[in-house]
Amino acid sequence: MNTFNTLSNFENLKYRFKNAGIVEQLIYINLAVFLLVFISNTFSFLFESNTILVKWFALPASFDDFLSKPWTIITYGFLHTGFIHILSNLIALFYIGHLFKQYFTSKQLLNFYLLGTVFGGIIFMASYHFFPALQKVADTSILLGASAGISAIFIGIATYMPNYELKFPLIGFVKLWKLACIWVAFDVLQIPAGNAGGHLAHIGGALFGFLYVLKASNKELEILNPFKKIVTTFFQNNRKEKNKREQPLKTVYKSGKKSTKTTLKKSEKSVNQQEIDAILDKISKTGYDTLTKAEKDFLFKQR
Repeated sequence: MNTFNTLSNFENLKYRFKNAGIVEQLIYINLAVFLLVFISNTFSFLFESNTILVKWFALPASFDDFLSKPWTIITYGFLHTGFIHILSNLIALFYIGHLFKQYFTSKQLLNFYLLGTVFGGIIFMASYHFFPALQKVADTSILLGASAGISAIFIGIATYMPNYELKFPLIGFVKLWKLACIWVAFDVLQIPAGNAGGHLAHIGGALFGFLYVLKASNKELEILNPFKKIVTTFFQNNRKEKNKREQPLKTVYKSGKKSTKTTLKKSEKSVNQQEIDAILDKISKTGYDTLTKAEKDFLFKQR
């Protein structure tokens, strides 16, 4: 009877996992691994140092150790040893993941999670290789946790729709790009306090999310709007100053040929002005960087 109930519960869990969304599936996997780590910790006195799960699935800072366990570049992103650590990560994954799913597919969310984990792991190992202060503890340092993958998801969605607002009690509505800045700043400020490699891994995941969305969507960030306005104002001011310096010439026409030439000059000037206005409109809408080389050269010649 007990065996039957156990099998029934297992089939029920299997069914729930299979029919759950990608966010819930990631949460279930992280919880399952955490329970295995918790059980193995109960018998940790049988081992000399870390449990077998931590030893074989956490990402080592040493590149030589990583070469003997290359799978750890992925598995560390599902491994937690502390209750508060996994609780905070899974709460963030639940809310951020469902927000992400409103605009992206399940496959894209999984890609962000996994690739953000990989990118964060690379930054982690690189930091211990390049920074002398960290090299001393590279042989004993390991990385674990889903934070890098979650950072990629959060910064990715914040990059895609920076002006989306979330409502917080006692605070009100806050734009996503502001929350993203706070998220990254939190890790940056904690680097000197300890676990520098871990915080750099989180930043690495965030950087992946930012660059991936920026490149894939081929869009400008709202945070860059002030720069756009400066560039637009610069060209507009130059155009006004040039118009002020130009003095209209009084011409006495003695033949039809001269009149024709003057008309052609005015026509060319009108066309040039139209092209300048069109380019300035393009800058104000999509930014200076979207101009073609020919358009940039044309603007430069008008200065």
